[in-house]
Amino acid sequence: MHSMEKYFGIPYVDASLSTAAEKLLEGIRINRKDAHLILNSNDIHFIGAMADYKKQQLNGRLVYFTVNKQINYTNICSVHCKVCAYAKGRHAADAYTMTIEEIIGELHKCGNELDEVHIVGGLHPDLQFDYYISMIRGISSHFPSITIKAFTATEIGYFAKLFGMNVKEVLERLVDAGLNTMPGGGAEILSDSIRSELFRGKESKDEWLRTHRTAHSMGIKTNATMLYGHIETDDDIISHLEQLRSLQDETSGFLTFVPLIFHPANTPLHNMVHTPAGIRKLKIIALSRLYLDNFPHIKAYWVMLSEGITQIALHFGADDIDGTIGKERVAHAAGASTPAGLTKNKMISMIKGTGYIPAQRNGEYKVIKIYR
Repeated sequence: MHSMEKYFGIPYVDASLSTAAEKLLEGIRINRKDAHLILNSNDIHFIGAMADYKKQQLNGRLVYFTVNKQINYTNICSVHCKVCAYAKGRHAADAYTMTIEEIIGELHKCGNELDEVHIVGGLHPDLQFDYYISMIRGISSHFPSITIKAFTATEIGYFAKLFGMNVKEVLERLVDAGLNTMPGGGAEILSDSIRSELFRGKESKDEWLRTHRTAHSMGIKTNATMLYGHIETDDDIISHLEQLRSLQDETSGFLTFVPLIFHPANTPLHNMVHTPAGIRKLKIIALSRLYLDNFPHIKAYWVMLSEGITQIALHFGADDIDGTIGKERVAHAAGASTPAGLTKNKMISMIKGTGYIPAQRNGEYKVIKIYR
């Protein structure tokens, strides 16, 4: 038996965590039973200490952020998920679609600071594929040094169906135009029963995984997300992590995992579910770091967590806080009360305030500058 206090700084209070702790020290994977015990334990300090130990094994004391701009190019969507407050029908008074010129103009407003552009939008039934190619090509030619992270697996799969291509052909054309990497959205919960209940019209869990597998096979690095805090169970969360860990074993193509909290305001579920408490959010971050031992990074997405919980999450296994964002629309449509964007200096001070070292990165985790 190891001295837990020696390795994690504090003794455990909940003896049910000892097996997971022993495995962590011996480099053995935790399993589904261990994950259940972590999610249901109240020994929050020890859970945080274990996740922090794993995080520092992988990334030392660095915490990553990026100077980025999020572009939500349209809110017109042919799917109506029960968790979405953002999507509109094409004839809605507040429906919009940005022109390529407007997108380029938005990025120019950021000056020469940008390291990454993050592009996601609704599943628009009327746009042509050339719109997406022109968007990526235009950004690439105007801003050759920034990482273009664009289009979820949901969008890629939709393009394939709409334009009579397969996923590989869609990705080949986008990469040719300048695409670097893909965001992790659309994963929601990798359970077909939950998907049919809340995300009817979206791809199946296997289709989501297959699109990422295809991207990885082409050398495109991607992210993965999980949307929790609605109707999922602990089993669903752990199964989601298991499926991602398994695909990462196969491809090594994922860069980061982003647990996203469901905000029910302005959605059909607004009277039916309650946003998880702060402790639950921290347990999910910690479990993500401990279970996804083959993922390089775990992100605490400040837009959905709040700045305060994000800072605490850096002691619970997270090593990335995303970026400056610019103007985020999707979470804010659902009632997120955080600012629409933060400055670079604010991100540096947020990280330094936790005792960690800020590392500015691009969308592929290439370090641009370390702020000691």
